[in-house]
Amino acid sequence: MRMSKQIQASTPGAPGSLRQMRRHPACILLISLSLAAVLIVPAGSAQLAPQDPATTTASARNAALIAATQEVLKETSDVRQLSIIRAVQSSTQSRAEIERAVMKNLDEEITPADMHAAEVALKKLGLAPPDFQYRAFMVRLLTEQVAGYYEPKTRQFYLADWIDIDGQRPIMAHELTHALQDQHFNLRRFEHWPKGDSDAELAAHALIEGDATLTMAMYVASNPLRALTFLKSMGAMGITTEELDKAPRALRETLLFPYQEGMNWTRALYKQGNWSEVSRAYTTLPQSTEQILHADKYFAHEAPVKLLVPDLTSVLNAGSQKSASGLQAPVSWKKLASDVNGEWGFYLILDEFLKSPAESRQAAAGWAGDRTGVYESSKGDVLYVSLSTWDTEKDASDFFGAYIKRTQLRYPDSVTLNDKQRPTLGANVLRTHEGTVAIELVGSRVWIVEGVPDERGIANLLKALRQAN
Repeated sequence: MRMSKQIQASTPGAPGSLRQMRRHPACILLISLSLAAVLIVPAGSAQLAPQDPATTTASARNAALIAATQEVLKETSDVRQLSIIRAVQSSTQSRAEIERAVMKNLDEEITPADMHAAEVALKKLGLAPPDFQYRAFMVRLLTEQVAGYYEPKTRQFYLADWIDIDGQRPIMAHELTHALQDQHFNLRRFEHWPKGDSDAELAAHALIEGDATLTMAMYVASNPLRALTFLKSMGAMGITTEELDKAPRALRETLLFPYQEGMNWTRALYKQGNWSEVSRAYTTLPQSTEQILHADKYFAHEAPVKLLVPDLTSVLNAGSQKSASGLQAPVSWKKLASDVNGEWGFYLILDEFLKSPAESRQAAAGWAGDRTGVYESSKGDVLYVSLSTWDTEKDASDFFGAYIKRTQLRYPDSVTLNDKQRPTLGANVLRTHEGTVAIELVGSRVWIVEGVPDERGIANLLKALRQAN
């Protein structure tokens, strides 16, 4: 039995409808998050260690990095309580090399069709501006933020060559934790996550990054001088977060979720059973962002409900053919994506417009499962479809009311149809400048159809959705 949301409390996060937004090149650490992690440590008053001028040459720098890698790997192994099975190779990379690595990983992990689907869904839900370009933005963001990364394919650690090695030992501790994870739990099994469940994929990334971030924090806490040296190094580099700061909120918080919420969740596991409990999680993976946000649901093995949403392409195309007249060619539709939003995703979809975290958290917290679909027509119209189930009918009603409010804020010019205008639909229907939106509540389930260009087709779309589950 699923638990009621009334006993839950947590801090929310990022939309799960887009698989593409989960992807990181290898196992990276965002610089802004590394700052946040070490700032939890008391600063103290130790003196900063002087820099060795011998590290100014490339060969000397690489030699220093190799020595530092061995030292930090040993220290990290002790902190994380994972033995070193094999040595970890390390080297530095220039900005150009890191940018090439970022682009290579993006292109390997995300097809142009997936990138297009990401852009379309973000824009349709009002989570990104009309001119947003996913790939270009991700390259700019990651090359701005990546200070170091561990690559499971080569089993090698890379550090940016413009970064002071001694000052960046916390980053090294984070990335070398990934190396230890890889040696014990095989990180490559997470590289090709099956399409269609981004929520579970994000939860798995929260385990990996939360584990490494907590280890890094404990590594720094063991010697407050490390925090001072790290902050001094960051200040000397003039680190900027311009791209991260101006990122669409949904994308920014999706990238931050594995570090922030992941560390909170990993800490809960650590309190439950020390590092052995964290290590067991690689066998018993978290199944949803709900389990990350509410660790008690993970411990209770509260699995998400699997739902089906039928492919509506034939229904859409049949409606387009009926509406075509004269020499006008019928519009053709195609399905771009099908995925899971999860509690975290629904929170951000709501709060992008409600702008009330407490209200949005409450509305999303009763999540039990969902399935979404995104369609695009030959004219450029976009249809978003969602079926969700909730822990209780009250939870479903809370989400239903919040989504209606969100829709009215998303489309200020929307007009709600009255009962006489929608006698057979059984749903709340709003006309907007981007098509019609229908939102239906039946027991503990909510159906959403957003962006219907011809409202005469809503009845058939809702009928097809109802019959699927």
